[in-house]
Amino acid sequence: MTLAQLIEQYVSLGIFILAGGLSILSVLAWRRERDSRMRIVTLGYAMFAVYGLIVFLEYPLRPYIPYATLELLEHASAILILGGLLTFFVALTRD
Repeated sequence: MTLAQLIEQYVSLGIFILAGGLSILSVLAWRRERDSRMRIVTLGYAMFAVYGLIVFLEYPLRPYIPYATLELLEHASAILILGGLLTFFVALTRD
């Protein structure tokens, strides 16, 4: 793997781990507080975690899934970033 690919792998793994951990903490906060905004925040973090997992798994899955399909999946998963940002906006603007 090239240096750029390694950086992409490590950063994506970091996004997955951090967003997954924050999602778990948000679920625990939601269970304690029962605030609907925390449920929305949990969904946003989960979207970031799924994005990180998809990008991280791109290179290990290359021998099993066609390259074009993996590239399409990786680039389409950027929609999860948009969705995550929108969920945070909704959580912030809710009363």
